[in-house]
Amino acid sequence: MKIPVMGWVALTTFVLITLVIMASMNFPFNWIFYLTVFGQALIVVMVYRVLKDDYTTEKTFDDFYEDYPVGRKP
Repeated sequence: MKIPVMGWVALTTFVLITLVIMASMNFPFNWIFYLTVFGQALIVVMVYRVLKDDYTTEKTFDDFYEDYPVGRKP
């Protein structure tokens, strides 16, 4: 089963937020350490997946923001 790119982003975000909560609740150091290492590996995988994703768009830098194109009337 192939995980979509936004799934990797969501998984990485969830793991790192969980890590912050665990650190603030004084969990044992080994749990926090291993989750930190796992989170860093997830970041590397996530960045690779996002950069290698086959995504195309018609937008250019001239479009500026997608919700408010500069110089173009909606």
